[in-house]
Amino acid sequence: MKNNFWEKLNRPIYALAPMAGITDSAFRQICKKFGANVVYSEMASSDALVFNPDKTLKMLKFNKVEQPYIVQLFGNNPKHFADATKLIQAKIKPNGIDINFGCPVKKIVKQGAGVALMKNLKLSQEIIKSVINNTNLPVSIKCRASVGKINVLKFLDNLNGLDIKAVMIHGRSFKQGFTGLIDFKIIKKARNYFGGIILANGGINSYNDAIETLIKTKADGLGIARGALGSPWIFKALRTGQSIKRSHRAIFKIALQHSELAYKLKGAVGIVEMRKHLSWYIRGLPGARKLREQLINVKNLKDIREILKGVNL
Repeated sequence: MKNNFWEKLNRPIYALAPMAGITDSAFRQICKKFGANVVYSEMASSDALVFNPDKTLKMLKFNKVEQPYIVQLFGNNPKHFADATKLIQAKIKPNGIDINFGCPVKKIVKQGAGVALMKNLKLSQEIIKSVINNTNLPVSIKCRASVGKINVLKFLDNLNGLDIKAVMIHGRSFKQGFTGLIDFKIIKKARNYFGGIILANGGINSYNDAIETLIKTKADGLGIARGALGSPWIFKALRTGQSIKRSHRAIFKIALQHSELAYKLKGAVGIVEMRKHLSWYIRGLPGARKLREQLINVKNLKDIREILKGVNL
């Protein structure tokens, strides 16, 4: 019997959705601080975990304050998924394992992974079984509204009977990518094909977006992705009905805390990776363009402190 933490979470569930190159431990901890129920890792390659695991295992490490924490895998080889699952359970010890069927990025799709897997119903089944059979952790999946002739309803129907605890559905098609209208109706209809936890994902950037999505989809919760970039406090806003807006001083304080944590965990590499986050934090502020030109060149914490301290809004 799998230990299913999903059932113990209060509804609605607010999860930090997986984003490659973004949802590292520092960002997960910041989002958790603001009330994210569940956080996902960056996408991890099942192939890399089989052939050259050290770098990926290092990427997947987490702090206990992040729990419940889910590791997300991508790839297209059932045997590699099985081996990667056993390795993750032994070395990382997360609270769950997720399989990516939704990434629309070209280099992932060309590998026959991500959203490309949604079109291959037989292989999708084999991959999910290979993960379920090699872990006692709850297994979840992330997919899209549709890809080609396969929509999420047909996809979930094909998985009927498999012990999947949760599904996060991005309400856009493969062709839409990350823009365009969300298909609320198809997420709502997914309840007829899946009895576990359903999280709606896509286009959630404010309290009103969240309420609209929950009402129209009847989902158990939401997966927040781009809406959290530069606004990790969105999780608190969704819980309280507050505005996403924060004073520039409050934003700078959080940006600096995030930077300090990134440096603590990754050193100089963490500062380089913070450049994109810093650009998101100052998005929409007066003089943001000039400020961004400075922040994308920071090399250390001192640079960040001096730039933010010198801003006069």
